[in-house]
Amino acid sequence: MANITKKVSWSSRGDESGATGEGTPLLNGSEQPRPSRQLSGGSSIFQIGRLSTVDLEEEMAADEDSLRGRPKEIPHNEKLLSLKFESLDYDNMENQLFLEEERRMSYMGFRCLEISRWVVCGLIGFLTGLIACFIDIVVEQLAGFKYQLVKENIEKFTEVGGLSISLTLWAVLNSAFVMVGAIIVAFFEPIAAGSGIPQIKCYLNGVKIPRVVRLKTLVVKVCGVICSVVGGLAVGKEGPMIHSGAVVAAGVSQGRSTSLKRDFKIFEYFRRDTEKRDFVSAGAAAGVSAAFGAPVGGVLFSLEEGASFWNQMLTWRIFFASMISTFTLNFFLSIYHKKPGDLSNPGLINFGSFESGSITYTLYEIPLFIAVGAIGGLLGALFNVLNYWLTIFRIRYVHRPCLQVMEAMLVAAVTATVSFTMIYFSDDCQPLGPDSKEEYPLQLFCADGEYNSMATAFFNTPERSVRSLFHNPAGTYNPLTLGLFTLTYFFLACWTYGLAVSAGLFIPSLLIGAAWGRLCGILLASITSTDSTWADPGKYALIGAAAQLGGIVRMTLSLTVIMVEATGNVTYGLPIMLVLMTAKIVGDYFEEGLYDVHIKLQSVPFLHWDAPATSHWLTAREVMSSPVTCLNRIEKVGTIVDVLSNTSTNHNGFPVVVQVSDNDEPAKLCGLILRSQLIVLLKHKVFMELARSRLTQRKLQLKDFRDAYPRFPPIQSIHVSQDERECMMDLTEFMNPTPYTVPQETSLPRVFKLFRALGLRHLVVVDDENRVIGLVTRKDLARYHLGKHGLEELQLAQT
Repeated sequence: MANITKKVSWSSRGDESGATGEGTPLLNGSEQPRPSRQLSGGSSIFQIGRLSTVDLEEEMAADEDSLRGRPKEIPHNEKLLSLKFESLDYDNMENQLFLEEERRMSYMGFRCLEISRWVVCGLIGFLTGLIACFIDIVVEQLAGFKYQLVKENIEKFTEVGGLSISLTLWAVLNSAFVMVGAIIVAFFEPIAAGSGIPQIKCYLNGVKIPRVVRLKTLVVKVCGVICSVVGGLAVGKEGPMIHSGAVVAAGVSQGRSTSLKRDFKIFEYFRRDTEKRDFVSAGAAAGVSAAFGAPVGGVLFSLEEGASFWNQMLTWRIFFASMISTFTLNFFLSIYHKKPGDLSNPGLINFGSFESGSITYTLYEIPLFIAVGAIGGLLGALFNVLNYWLTIFRIRYVHRPCLQVMEAMLVAAVTATVSFTMIYFSDDCQPLGPDSKEEYPLQLFCADGEYNSMATAFFNTPERSVRSLFHNPAGTYNPLTLGLFTLTYFFLACWTYGLAVSAGLFIPSLLIGAAWGRLCGILLASITSTDSTWADPGKYALIGAAAQLGGIVRMTLSLTVIMVEATGNVTYGLPIMLVLMTAKIVGDYFEEGLYDVHIKLQSVPFLHWDAPATSHWLTAREVMSSPVTCLNRIEKVGTIVDVLSNTSTNHNGFPVVVQVSDNDEPAKLCGLILRSQLIVLLKHKVFMELARSRLTQRKLQLKDFRDAYPRFPPIQSIHVSQDERECMMDLTEFMNPTPYTVPQETSLPRVFKLFRALGLRHLVVVDDENRVIGLVTRKDLARYHLGKHGLEELQLAQT
């Protein structure tokens, strides 16, 4: 994630499961733990088993244990996962209240709900398109004013001397805009920093990122990205649109604003994590569509991040939101450009149409495209490694808001200085013809009728610079200009990503790749025969842009479709696909994608699609956390309050057990209940004694739980008197009587697949007699993806 300011250590006591404590490992032939029982206040809380972790890359010893594939040592790397991240409940809590409501609903009621989902998706697409239109218009106006002012100042002082005044003006304007953007991010909403794509990836993965879909986050994100782009940073405004669309979706789908404390009493059925996740997927897709004019690419982007919950109707609704988003942006931009009805601006960035001669390629060019992809993978890996170490430096030394603002202003000033220096010393002059498409041509020291080619790359918004590299005719740039621009912009973009500003990475990556890709095209044309029309610079600029972006973010399927849709020609589909695959393969050999790097540095318990390849010898018994805090089906209120108030555990899920006989045999599993449910029950005083004395006015309904969602009150705000602590609470009606369970000998890949595919938050591990042995949570599984190298990196980042 872009803005990393504080590290929070996590231990097994802070797990969101019902597991507490940390004990000796279960491996190396140790016996299965015996269940233990603790009595508290006359009621029983069961704590069963031990906690164990394992390093999958630990070398095996030449003994009997190693022959069974067992490691000799088990490092406890669970402390590298952050306590501030909880899991989302993507599995519906099918308790009696939920089933009764579903059974009472008629066929027409379900149809109305389906229509409501389509209406919400339409609103998401419309509002996301409006936000994109607003950002584009404001950036164009402010950037136009800034560049025109600086251009006139440079032309004024070119002849009489004193260009240092022009440089100062440029640097001051950049720093001023960036300062505003950094202040609102660093001081008001730090989660709005960066593009927001890593946060949305985590949300769709099932991790609750604090404040990621708040209205305040959206406002800061929109204002921040405007300031960042106008401030001349090496950033783009397309990436933040994905985050903005997700925030819009999260707000609209709930029918209320918790930030504004307004409840419109609509869409109340959608107030749960499962429904909200589906709409956030639609919002992210609408953001991609508005950014690139690629509705299909938006659908595939959401598919790549959340395929475990996909279904046909959801796919159509997401596609509908994407189409509405790009149409809305297109329509309002046509009005802004005084061409109503001219729908030729499908996205914030328009790569333009390639000439017929430049879109063709031959069979023998495919190996060249693959080589370009390999270069993109290497450069992307270098970019990610440099940014990784820079992020660690920021974690250690640039963690205060004031320092973050100062760093952002420094980068803005340095960017302006470097740009001005490159333009000043460049002698690459090109003729300025009547059909030239340059927005702000700078003559500087060129002859009359010519303009400085270097200024075209630096003295412009990144989107226009990319378009000029794609479509300017051959001879517009000389190789030295492209080489110097690539080198400087590469390091500027690497330094910029991670600042406390709202900014995207897509456009800087495309711009870097387009520059060295066009350079490759020029070099290929120079070393071949005179008939070098096949080595079109614009064509190789496009291939290089795809390679560089793929080498940094490591997206394949969705990015291929996005690039094809943005170019408006499917001819490049095969080359772009090969380039992106090659870039990913080569880049993954050295380092993960940039978003994954920042997710790991934030200690987020992110789950990949598959379990580690070397994990088949592990079972649920080794993975699970234990002992487990269980509650009786009829439990004393004081016991529940004590369990929820225990700050050393902070559990979010509790297996519910029942005693099947009067002897001392361990109780058996009969359900699962969440912390949020228990808090609502305590808040409404759902006690058996009060129900018998008819002091309760009405029966608790699902609406009471939905009204409290998503900001459930803390247990400290619930007042329970001493007399009420002696009351009993019946959990039968509110617990999930059919939680997912696995035997303790289930293999880790099977546990992982079940957990990931169903979007679970808790997976109960039971023995042959349905007694609770342990509990598997997201953090238990995330530990096993670290391995030895990930463990060392995270330990280094936290020291």
